[in-house]
Amino acid sequence: MIAKLKRFLQSHTQAISPEEKAHQLKLAAASMLLEVVFADETLAAEEMALLPTLLTDTLSMLEEEAKELIEEAKKAQGNATSLFEFTNTINAEFSVEQKQQLLLAMWQLAYADGQLSQYEDQIIRRTADLLYLKHSELIQMRNQAIDALN
Repeated sequence: MIAKLKRFLQSHTQAISPEEKAHQLKLAAASMLLEVVFADETLAAEEMALLPTLLTDTLSMLEEEAKELIEEAKKAQGNATSLFEFTNTINAEFSVEQKQQLLLAMWQLAYADGQLSQYEDQIIRRTADLLYLKHSELIQMRNQAIDALN
């Protein structure tokens, strides 16, 4: 029993490469965006079309990389037990501005199909709390997303 615990702790405390760390961060952000897409249980074409663009803009990656990341994030999201798994990774590395950009992208996805469902709203608000963003920042990002639609 102690040997198993020791192996578990060693496997989770080993240093990871900077590339792997960056990939995990991008995966966490993509998973958060997918939470919004799947929150209302309706996969709108507008949302799926916007998702790669938001990833390329928010995370500075190529569109092909974004599409691959989306597929990987779908699998990671299916195995996740809570939002904390993703927000913990993001909190460790993202600046406040990067967190705001992620939240803005989430709002843009939520409004992409022309309707904000209560589930999308709840996911975004919960995410903002877990990312330690102020309520004023949440509202500011929502207003920017709405203004971009007009």
